Amino acid sequence: MDFAFVSGNPALDLAGTVGSRRDEPVDLLAAPADLERWVAACDDLPDRVTADFATFESALSLREAIYQLALDRVLARPFDAGSLRTVNDTAAGPVPTIKLSDAGLRISGDLRAVLSHIARSGITVLADPRAHLRECGRTGCTRIYLDRSRGARRTWCGMDECGNRVKAAAYRARRRASTTAEGRGSEGTTWRGGRSNGPS
Repeated sequence: MDFAFVSGNPALDLAGTVGSRRDEPVDLLAAPADLERWVAACDDLPDRVTADFATFESALSLREAIYQLALDRVLARPFDAGSLRTVNDTAAGPVPTIKLSDAGLRISGDLRAVLSHIARSGITVLADPRAHLRECGRTGCTRIYLDRSRGARRTWCGMDECGNRVKAAAYRARRRASTTAEGRGSEGTTWRGGRSNGPS
């Protein structure tokens, strides 16, 4: 399954690897190999890491802690203490190595360094009082994203993920309502035919 990177921050994108959290959760990171693919697909992270089971479990713990803190921020409530501890402890770990060359930027490091980088990225956005964090407006989607739109008016986590689905559903609802109204109008109309001038 393809991953979506629409939240505007790698920590929020990691939290978004669980969808429909309040209804029927869908976890895109079911095994260490899934996490390896997610890291490879995420911009500004090393191209290739290896995830053993212990580090995989650490990544899932970080993911849930980030989601909890982001939700706390959206709901304007105090941060969960346990989640704070998880994120802060992870951020204190090693960081990826960054090298510049004529070929561009190269980022390298193991999965522990990746998780530390993600935790630091999450801390940066969660600590910024000017950052607009929102939950997607599509019913059932629990993705939290960083709204950088003008006037902070963004409604959905992403157009492909949710915006187009909402618009398509609204269009279908309007079509059904229009068809129903036309049907009711036809039922309430009595046909009156003209009289024939020919022999009866």
